[in-house]
Amino acid sequence: MNLEEYFQRIGFDGPFDRVDLAALRSIHKLHVMSIPFENLSVHCGEWITMDLEAIFQKLVRSSRGGWCLENNYLFGWVLREMGFSVTMLGSRVFNSVIDDFAPGEEHLINMVEIDGKAYIADVSFGVSSQIWEPLELISGKDQPQAAGVFRLTNKGNIWVLEKTGRKPEVINPEFSKSSLVNKMQTYQIYCFNLDPREAENFQAKSHTLQTDPASLFTNKSILSLQTPTGFKALVGLIYSEVTYKDEEGVDVLDMRYITEDELDQVLKEQFNVRLQNKMKPANRKACYTI
Repeated sequence: MNLEEYFQRIGFDGPFDRVDLAALRSIHKLHVMSIPFENLSVHCGEWITMDLEAIFQKLVRSSRGGWCLENNYLFGWVLREMGFSVTMLGSRVFNSVIDDFAPGEEHLINMVEIDGKAYIADVSFGVSSQIWEPLELISGKDQPQAAGVFRLTNKGNIWVLEKTGRKPEVINPEFSKSSLVNKMQTYQIYCFNLDPREAENFQAKSHTLQTDPASLFTNKSILSLQTPTGFKALVGLIYSEVTYKDEEGVDVLDMRYITEDELDQVLKEQFNVRLQNKMKPANRKACYTI
């Protein structure tokens, strides 16, 4: 593993000797624009590990993305190698079905400290909840980004991340009532505390997410990549291109079905993803919006 390969993968051309907020913002944004959020391994008969070298091989050298346990684990390693002060954290994702946060930590994030200030770096939530740049760890402050306004709120022993977005404007009437379309403009994303975590803390959860019949990731094949104007997503065989139009107060969703015959072409041309094993697209009923 080496930083040069990672920098080439995300298109970062330096400066390489700076350990400051500008550098963090730059590589954070380049990462989400270059390395997708995806769980396709679950639907390709592949096993996802918490082995950092295997993650590097997959995400950096093999034209693949990964889910948070891969992307954010890799990103934390990159930041440490660059000289940043990084703490791995665990978060609990909000579940609208139970109207509460999940009972266990299933989402890995990183806290980065620069010049006495702390920032939350998260390069792997995907779709419209993806931050493009790190968020300052300060309570109640509106932090506008392309996807909307993000806020971190300190509620005693936990921090809560929420987002206020825009109204969805669905071009294809066939998808106007799709369960993938998020109708809520303000919603909670996840909560976390500041207790340090290690990769080993996520081993059991990684196994559960890949094997539990009730897991979101066994029920849906998900692929998401941020773009300069929004993001692209593929959930099962539903391909979406989303354009953020802040001035008009809307997110424009262009959604369509693709065929299995089109799958490899869409993966390659739209996401720069190349699979070694055949994927079985899945979009069974589960709580998930783009």
